[in-house]
Amino acid sequence: MTPQNLEAVLASLERAPSLVREMVEEMPVEWRKKRRRPEKWSLHEHACHLAVAQELFEQRLDRMLAEDNPVLRPYLPHEDDAPDRLLAMNLEAALVEFDARRKRLVERLRRLTPAQWQRPARHAEYARYNVYIMFRHLALHDMLHLYRMEELLLEPSFFSTRAT
Repeated sequence: MTPQNLEAVLASLERAPSLVREMVEEMPVEWRKKRRRPEKWSLHEHACHLAVAQELFEQRLDRMLAEDNPVLRPYLPHEDDAPDRLLAMNLEAALVEFDARRKRLVERLRRLTPAQWQRPARHAEYARYNVYIMFRHLALHDMLHLYRMEELLLEPSFFSTRAT
């Protein structure tokens, strides 16, 4: 972890809520819950998932800073949540909460010491895991869901009846 890489991760985490907001506002309201395929998430679900995941990563950080090498349970939305949980969420409330929580999180992360960034945890899905890896992973996770949202916004056949 170099200072430049750490700053890149923090900057990405900081920018994500505004990019999510942009994607949501670009999508017509009547299309936000539409799925391309039944097994794929809608833009609404991707945005709400990021808000849900935000809380999970905050809880993991608390544990990793308080406990020595805690065991973290993987979060598997398709197993852990009801199938319609994300669709039932209030999108605007989720976006506001995501933005506020992410701001507080980034402020908190900027205050971590180098030793705190290296605090380890055990995670069944990863060979190694520490605070830095977790938040690099979160930045990539944000971008994955933003990419999926962008695909929905730009898919011509998905919106064949939508005027451009």
